[in-house]
Amino acid sequence: MISREEALELLKKYNKEEFHIHHGVTVECVMRYMAKKLGYGEDAEFWAVCGLLHDIDFEMWPEEHCQKAPELLAEAGVDPAIIHAVASHGYGECCDVAPEHEMEKVLFAVDELTGLIGAAALMRPSKSTKDMELKSLKKKYKDKRFAAGCSRDIIARGAEQLGWELEKLQAETLEAMQACEDEIAELEK
Repeated sequence: MISREEALELLKKYNKEEFHIHHGVTVECVMRYMAKKLGYGEDAEFWAVCGLLHDIDFEMWPEEHCQKAPELLAEAGVDPAIIHAVASHGYGECCDVAPEHEMEKVLFAVDELTGLIGAAALMRPSKSTKDMELKSLKKKYKDKRFAAGCSRDIIARGAEQLGWELEKLQAETLEAMQACEDEIAELEK
């Protein structure tokens, strides 16, 4: 399997904007956390690498998002399971590769939601998720004008694919981001 360092280097090869690197690292950490929480601890690094690489093609090829990624990842010799997971996070929006495994469903579900939670954190005096309460997140989620680029439909579909209530997905993702905030800051250095 591709190492974390190789995956980060590959992500940075096609993504130069700090925002995209930050988002990749955020989803990486959330995926690692979720793997452990959901009983997949032995696969946590695999989940994390999928999260780190999920938007590899977004910055340079936004109109081909999730369609260009398989080519880029295959050229780099990345495992087909990672390629499938990366492509599947765009199911129904960018491609027709459906999330099959629980890991892929988690990736699909948390991608947009981490963006919304991150935007909500930036609005807080602390600029942190650590002091954010679920009720505050739910209020921001209901305001369609807030973080309008984060699709509530995709987030809701993600919860549905997992068989979770929306509130559970929000709570679990917020908890993951709170637990990972220091790690995210460290990994970005």
